[in-house]
Amino acid sequence: MKYRRLGNSGIDVSVVGHGTWQLGSDFFGDTDEAQAIRAIHASLDHGVNLIDTAPGYGHNYESEKAVGRAIEGRRDKVILSTKLGVLRFFGAYVKCLDPSVMRKELELSLQRLKTDYIDVYFIHWPEYNNSIERALEEMAAMKKEGKIRAIGVSNFSAEQIQTAIDIADISCVQPPLSMLSRGSIENGIVPLCAEKNVGIMTYGSLGGGILAGLAEELPVGGNELRASFYGYYAEPMLSKCKELLAFLGKIAEKHDATVAEVSINWVLAQKGVTCALTGSKRVEAAVANTKAADWELSAEEIDEIEAEYKRIMG
Repeated sequence: MKYRRLGNSGIDVSVVGHGTWQLGSDFFGDTDEAQAIRAIHASLDHGVNLIDTAPGYGHNYESEKAVGRAIEGRRDKVILSTKLGVLRFFGAYVKCLDPSVMRKELELSLQRLKTDYIDVYFIHWPEYNNSIERALEEMAAMKKEGKIRAIGVSNFSAEQIQTAIDIADISCVQPPLSMLSRGSIENGIVPLCAEKNVGIMTYGSLGGGILAGLAEELPVGGNELRASFYGYYAEPMLSKCKELLAFLGKIAEKHDATVAEVSINWVLAQKGVTCALTGSKRVEAAVANTKAADWELSAEEIDEIEAEYKRIMG
């Protein structure tokens, strides 16, 4: 496993992180918690040290609770990141950055995660009923008190990230980024973070699974909702993705690797990226994802991927 310094935090994180959105069993289909915990343990056993979660993953905090159980007895081996600012009411996502609510969220997350500190604490989404500036000041106070080691923001615009740098000296940003989702490069977020020494922990690195080879049309309903968030699982994008996956498969074959490894390596090759989050429900997938750290795409292969991407996607 390779490790990179997370911005100005002084924390070294594995280049492949273990994301746990799927543990909520409300977005990626039903998840067997015991099996998913074994997958977390497999990641840790293969050098991953970063586990990312959030209270909003699950109707009743299922992801944070499961992560708390997974890291019990292993806390000293884990860089733990979670979030605040997104609450669940009757299944709906509600954004709230009221400082008094933020305080309560922190205490409840600490309880669910069975820890007395959080390594990287994110504002999950900005919201506009409460001041982002005041929320960032509250995060800075939490850090000063020693309850969190580093501050991050997720889903912020470049302008909001600059505000977060100025007010809270943030160490990390968590934006969406994958071979199929390049908006965080095009809108200036990734270049800004690279310039300002702010770590980048990407989510959606495997496009909700399609860049790991899950190239089939998915229903939208029940506990399977990823197709409502990722626009790759319906036509015309699905056919284009299948064509791209076939090309990535040829590169994977040259490295005796998987398409997921190629996709993760593309993310890690982007300037400024510290860590690519990947979600795994099964031990086999978790171990396979860690192998992406064992090799790198060549400059020529990246150029070939870019040319094929442009040809297919237009």
